[in-house]
Amino acid sequence: MAATPRTDLRNVLDTSRALITTLQEPNGAYPASPSFSAYRGYCWLRDGAFIADGVSAVGAIDSATAFFDWCQRVIVRYEDRIGEIVAAAAAGDPLADEAMLPARFTFSGELGHDEWWDFQLDGYGTWLWAADAHARRHGLDPRRWRRGAELTVDYLLSSWQRPCFDWWEEHDEHVHISTLGCVAAGLRAAADGSLIGLDRASDARATADAVVDEILTRGVSDGHLVKWVGAKTVDASLSAVIAPLGVFASDSHITERTLAAVERELCVQDGVHRFRADTFYGGGRWPLLSCFLGLAHAARGDRERARQLLDWAVSTVSEEGTLPEQVDGHLLFPDRRAEWVERWGDVANPLLWSHAMVLRLAAQLDEFEHTPDVTEGQASA
Repeated sequence: MAATPRTDLRNVLDTSRALITTLQEPNGAYPASPSFSAYRGYCWLRDGAFIADGVSAVGAIDSATAFFDWCQRVIVRYEDRIGEIVAAAAAGDPLADEAMLPARFTFSGELGHDEWWDFQLDGYGTWLWAADAHARRHGLDPRRWRRGAELTVDYLLSSWQRPCFDWWEEHDEHVHISTLGCVAAGLRAAADGSLIGLDRASDARATADAVVDEILTRGVSDGHLVKWVGAKTVDASLSAVIAPLGVFASDSHITERTLAAVERELCVQDGVHRFRADTFYGGGRWPLLSCFLGLAHAARGDRERARQLLDWAVSTVSEEGTLPEQVDGHLLFPDRRAEWVERWGDVANPLLWSHAMVLRLAAQLDEFEHTPDVTEGQASA
């Protein structure tokens, strides 16, 4: 497809930053989508961490800092529960999935009352990684989030080997490779930065290495990362393990083979499906996944391919300037779309995660020229 004109790209980027920072709750929580029925009123640790990373990369310093402050408060609020989880795991009698921490919280940091596929570990690693990246990017002191980071590390050390739901709230019977990647990235960041003290750093670093060994031992087929332990196929979330999470070197053989598999199996005209068996809203292509794939290509030095993927993501913008969760066209299972529309209404639009990933990839490609707000820089110093 033809490159997006700079003026059109700039409009989408400016709208994306303004939308995210305007819709952010006063306490720092990011709504996944302000209008989509199943997401309304909730903030996900995973989505929120990637949203914060996106706005951090384009200079919205206070916005990202406020989100990590929110994470800190939420995690500390459940300190006693984390203690119970850690103690039970150490005793060899781990708590049931229903007693584990959820993937999403209400804006006020409470547990949700709606039935959901909640036990996911990826968000806990992702917020650690994103907080460290934000602090490094802007010269901030990450020790303001220390207690929340320490509790999160304890939680991950005790539970990282457990099967849980994946990024997409599916298949809790498996250990998912993108989840392990998020855990490894978070533990590495915590160990190598100042999020946690030295007393935990060595354990965090050793466990991060063990997680990577697990991925390489049980999460690879035909030279590429796979969807879950024992699988043969890929999931588009694996692109994030390469970039921005940086679990594997951009020039490694496993990176090359993984990106080739994602391109071959999941990418259609620069739009990226989640996985081949996806029936959610018929299995469309996700702008945020094109951006993750673009970040991985950019990390390998292929800026041209990264820009093509960014252009496709930007092309999904609505007349109102909003970006959706996924788009129609080239649906994997078109006969399954109607059941989801009947259940939850039209596809989520706007999805803040989509807007954030466009910002993040544009920043990586030096397409977002910005100067941090003076008040932001002063407030967060």
